[in-house]
Amino acid sequence: MTADAARGVARAIDELKRGEAVRIGPFDVLAVETADAASLAAFDADAPADLLLSWPRAATLKIVNQKTAAEAGPVRVAREPWMDLANALAAADPARDLATPLKGPYRAAPLGDADAAAAAIRLAKLAGQMPAVFVRAARDGDLLAVDAAAVLAWRSSDGLRIAVRARLPIEAAEDCEIVAFRTSGGGPEHLALVIGDPDRSKPVPARLHSACLTGDLLGSLKCDCGPQLRAALARIAELGGGVLLYLQQEGRGIGLVNKLRAYALQDQGFDTVDANLRLGFDVDERDFALAARMFELLGVREVALLTNNPAKVAALEAEGVRVAERLPLKAGEGAHNAAYLATKAARTGHLL
Repeated sequence: MTADAARGVARAIDELKRGEAVRIGPFDVLAVETADAASLAAFDADAPADLLLSWPRAATLKIVNQKTAAEAGPVRVAREPWMDLANALAAADPARDLATPLKGPYRAAPLGDADAAAAAIRLAKLAGQMPAVFVRAARDGDLLAVDAAAVLAWRSSDGLRIAVRARLPIEAAEDCEIVAFRTSGGGPEHLALVIGDPDRSKPVPARLHSACLTGDLLGSLKCDCGPQLRAALARIAELGGGVLLYLQQEGRGIGLVNKLRAYALQDQGFDTVDANLRLGFDVDERDFALAARMFELLGVREVALLTNNPAKVAALEAEGVRVAERLPLKAGEGAHNAAYLATKAARTGHLL
């Protein structure tokens, strides 16, 4: 992807975050989460815009008709007179399901341009929003336009470069360097901790750690992220050095706010997998091309990966990084996260 295309996607992400509409191919799109009564009224000026939901959320609401999972894609819902902003939010936000259990009836509408619809949902995800947007046929007006193909092709590794390196003694290893990465299209910065001077001619001990503010910083007992971070750094030091990638892909890639929404659903009795699906996300939304590109920039081609997740091994190898060995990493089990860990073992294949 060109730098201009990446910047165009980044601008469209910012517009959605600020509650502005954007144009994607034949559609104008307004995020449900950041809309307000005034912006929706303006968007509905000629006729009510329809509601576009991701497949998992539409499946939760039982409005996917006879489609199968193999045909999964966004579902367009015709806006009826009763579907105001509050009702649209109730359709999009599963945290409201228990408060408003009797939703609908919903009527699925023809999707129109499938690529533009998929791009609209993906753009909402990239903006850290719930995957639900208002959609209408493009009208005259000065909206930021972004190409659907660019949105669908965008990856967090596009234009990735090393921004700065500095010495950073840490508790686990005084001989440590921190490396910060930026992309040409904007977005969050990602980090690597390089412990010692690992021999790149051999498999480098490595760990992919997705940021978890609640676990890493606040000491949450709902997950094992904080203990795993510290255990991984200590293990890499014991092995004589290696690399830990700290990826800004909170909540398996759904973002901090949506992860907290998943926590609220867990409070209602749903496990971590079903919580993501009810929110409208896939079980895992992370982009492992980012990790592969970071390893490339660090000169690492082959790793001994500290992980309990075989799917992570497969995903990394699919991006061109050879995983010579999987090293188990067990830390942080407790009473508060027992169900969470059991779900990871039973439903996402973690070897615990």
